[in-house]
Amino acid sequence: MKILNCPLNGPRNISEFICAGEVEVEPDPNRCSNAEWAEYIFLHDNDAGVVQEWWCHVPTAYWFIVERNNLTDEILRTFPSTEIFTKRQEYSRPDQEAS
Repeated sequence: MKILNCPLNGPRNISEFICAGEVEVEPDPNRCSNAEWAEYIFLHDNDAGVVQEWWCHVPTAYWFIVERNNLTDEILRTFPSTEIFTKRQEYSRPDQEAS
């Protein structure tokens, strides 16, 4: 049984978690082009070695970051996302044109 140390809940069976992919800096959706946004959503580097990934503890819906070597599957550390993301991203919706 593989154990993952959740920053909120402590050591838990890895079956309680899901991985949502690598942590990437999101472009400003209010200022980037459609091509830049599509590249962010669909194109990923998929580098071999140490990566930072989004993981979620499903029973508590707690999202955090795992630093993992994807060649050896060794988990180097887990930490709250607030270590990287120190401020909230605000989104605005462009005014819709009247029909």
